[in-house]
Amino acid sequence: MDHRPSPLSLLPPDLREATLTGVPLRELTTLRIGGPADLVCPARNPDDAKRFQAFAADRGLPFFVLGGGSNLLGADEGCGGVVLRVATTGFAVRGDTVRAGAGLDFDDLIARTLGAGLTGLEFASGIPGTLGGALVGNAGCYGHEIGEFLVEALVLRPDGRLETVGPEAFGFAYRATALRETRTIVLEALLRLGRGDPAAAGAQRAGHIADRRRKHPVDLPSAGSWFRNLPPAEPGGRRQPAGVLLEQAGAKAMREGDAAVFAKHANIVVNLGRATSADVRRLVERMRAAVRERFGVELVEEVRQLGP
Repeated sequence: MDHRPSPLSLLPPDLREATLTGVPLRELTTLRIGGPADLVCPARNPDDAKRFQAFAADRGLPFFVLGGGSNLLGADEGCGGVVLRVATTGFAVRGDTVRAGAGLDFDDLIARTLGAGLTGLEFASGIPGTLGGALVGNAGCYGHEIGEFLVEALVLRPDGRLETVGPEAFGFAYRATALRETRTIVLEALLRLGRGDPAAAGAQRAGHIADRRRKHPVDLPSAGSWFRNLPPAEPGGRRQPAGVLLEQAGAKAMREGDAAVFAKHANIVVNLGRATSADVRRLVERMRAAVRERFGVELVEEVRQLGP
């Protein structure tokens, strides 16, 4: 019999009260898949995040970071260790800048900035997840990316340092940043926006949301686009949608268990009810192989796995 104390009992009392145990990853991710997480620790402020990180490091526990749970596939086995859920949600406008917590819902942030008379982010209307997730993944569409607007961010380094960094530290690239590879955690950000026409920006927002609802799942769990779009065919051109290649390769007819390719978008995997991560992995490999065999192109996944 193992008489060692549980990790939860070793947390300071204030952190212990906020920490949840055994929460299924399916309840924490938009794809609604995954087994239990040992500890789910909400970082409500930078000090919380720093202490949870130090707790995991001191005890050699696996450490995962979670925002809104989009772009993630939870493992059927769940995950041991600490899942740090970024829950910093402050919001303050000063002039043409807004300082916001990284745990703030990204679409809520866009609505709030427009309400404050600031424009610029409406291109991203309807994108799921949090501000932190959007920054770490350099979310974008319609020719714009969130990295264009960043002035500075408060981050937590893997060695426990809290640091304010500029855009250069992110190394913004297509759907990627350097921070993702270094396991640096974004806690809050300062964005510079504009003072454009609120009515025109609001109309653009409404149009993008309507377009997203036409093309994306509304009533079915999904993780968003699964594969990254391909580089432009020629310099200065637009990226080639992975969904077009997938559709031409017959992906829309594919299904494994309750994991299926969405009928309206060949680059989206949906959970029809009881899909497992094993179902999804089999389906994704079939999708990738079909494009490889037909076009000689190797698709790169945008969705990451949470757990083993």
